[in-house]
Amino acid sequence: MKIFFNQKPVSGPWGGGNKLLSSLVSSLADKVTFDLTDDVDIIFCMDPRPNHQGLWYQDYLNHKTKYGSKIVQRVGDVGTHGKPQLTQLIRDSVVYSDFCIFPSQWASDYIDDQMNSIIIPNAPLDCFYEDRTRRIIPNQPVRVVTHHWSDNIRKGFDLYSEFARTNPFDVEFTYIGRYSSDYNLQGINYIPPKDKSELKSILPTYDIYLTASEEEAGANHVLEAMASGLPVLYRDSGGSIVEYCSDYGLEYDSIDSLIRQLSKCIEDYEKYKMKVLNYNERIENVIERYLGIILHGR
Repeated sequence: MKIFFNQKPVSGPWGGGNKLLSSLVSSLADKVTFDLTDDVDIIFCMDPRPNHQGLWYQDYLNHKTKYGSKIVQRVGDVGTHGKPQLTQLIRDSVVYSDFCIFPSQWASDYIDDQMNSIIIPNAPLDCFYEDRTRRIIPNQPVRVVTHHWSDNIRKGFDLYSEFARTNPFDVEFTYIGRYSSDYNLQGINYIPPKDKSELKSILPTYDIYLTASEEEAGANHVLEAMASGLPVLYRDSGGSIVEYCSDYGLEYDSIDSLIRQLSKCIEDYEKYKMKVLNYNERIENVIERYLGIILHGR
């Protein structure tokens, strides 16, 4: 069996889609090709837009029509962060794929998918569990952290800036990653992007994780935080984040409710800490489900 992947894994601090891709390519080893040749049996589409070779979904559909290959489409980014053309392309393409996998029910609903697609939630890499903090008493001052590898403004920079200005509890707030130049970093400790080998050791030194990102199809940053043992404060407009974090943190809808929820989390820290220590989703289970679809059609 020959399996074509329309994207290649890259090294360094990238999002959850790349981490999944790297794991799949490694698991499938000699079955993998990045060239769409006549003898390809399975086309694994990570993104329907043109790739580095200029191939896009229409090319995969043409190959399927001519050679009988099957298309497995993994939908990650659904275009909510300023890419309406991507949203429409996904809506147009999923109906032609043999299997379509979404990382959350929210993402499937957003695309208005009618194909009985498969929901496989993301999971963090195992390394994020290695240094998981079990400390049930927070630091003084309390340390709050977030991290993003994209500087898109919908990652929540408006709220991060407002939180840093307000900060009534005088917490230490740290941002790790790429930061939008539209907002300043006053009151925020800034750490440039780190790869997983460094990030896995940095996150557990904090007490609480804050995310203000909106309409995420399959947010990986919160999974890494929970694997590291951090209760999560998450925005009610977070999309998949609400699905992923509802049992492991507190929801807010404004800067005022964020402050209230932060106060609640600090005051009853042990309660929320013990909840998140029950989080135990594993990447190998996600990969196993993907491999079942790719290799066996189930």
